[in-house]
Amino acid sequence: MAEDDARASRQPFDRVPQTFTHALVGHQQHGRQGLAAAHPGFYRRAMRETEPSTPAERLAAVQAGITHAANLAGRQADEIELIAVSKTHPASAIEPLLAAGHALFGENRVQEAQGKWPALRERYPQAKLHLIGQLQSNKAADAVALFDAIHSLDRLSLVKALAQAMDKAGRRPDCFVQVNIGEEPQKGGVAIAELPALIAEARAAGLPVIGLMAIPPADMEPAPYFALLAKLAREQGLTGLSMGMSGDYETAVMLGATHVRVGAALFGARG
Repeated sequence: MAEDDARASRQPFDRVPQTFTHALVGHQQHGRQGLAAAHPGFYRRAMRETEPSTPAERLAAVQAGITHAANLAGRQADEIELIAVSKTHPASAIEPLLAAGHALFGENRVQEAQGKWPALRERYPQAKLHLIGQLQSNKAADAVALFDAIHSLDRLSLVKALAQAMDKAGRRPDCFVQVNIGEEPQKGGVAIAELPALIAEARAAGLPVIGLMAIPPADMEPAPYFALLAKLAREQGLTGLSMGMSGDYETAVMLGATHVRVGAALFGARG
């Protein structure tokens, strides 16, 4: 494995100071508590008398949450793509969501996706598949062949590998550049200071870069990180924002997410 791929989840970078501005939601400024104070339900789901238990019920509940958040932010719900994160789940757990009409799914690993999705796509040809996990350069050709979008473009060697694979296959999946938004050495993603140069290289190589992706630090207020990612995207002329997961996707929608990656809220907690 190339050295840069071995370090894909531990990207080195120079620390740069970051200034977080308060997020604007519906053109209203909130104080230091931000969205948590104004909309506490979007940080702690309200207790329901009956929790959704079937795949169709869970899907409807998440879609309702997206619609509610979009309405509060003055957005249209159909602007947001819901990626059902099916990583580690077998085909038997995925098929009920496909049968319920959902078509967009996310996987973390190329090899795992290769093992279950070709057969699923034969039965559900409308299914779309996004790669949301780290990608090794030597798997670029497999990823280009299988996925409709790649959310983890984060280094120059991967730009080169994907460009070569796309040229050879004649297929060009959409790309999101992953940003290490919290400057965490254990996470993948390009450093904020290096983002403009990487995007320039990707564009020069002919990659269809449509947006940015990030995962905020765990156990921290996500809103400032979502707001920062949106700011970085605007500066680079990008409209796609892949951000927000089961615990915070409503907040992400309110701050501009175009793609939310939801797993547990759709598939249920793992035993």
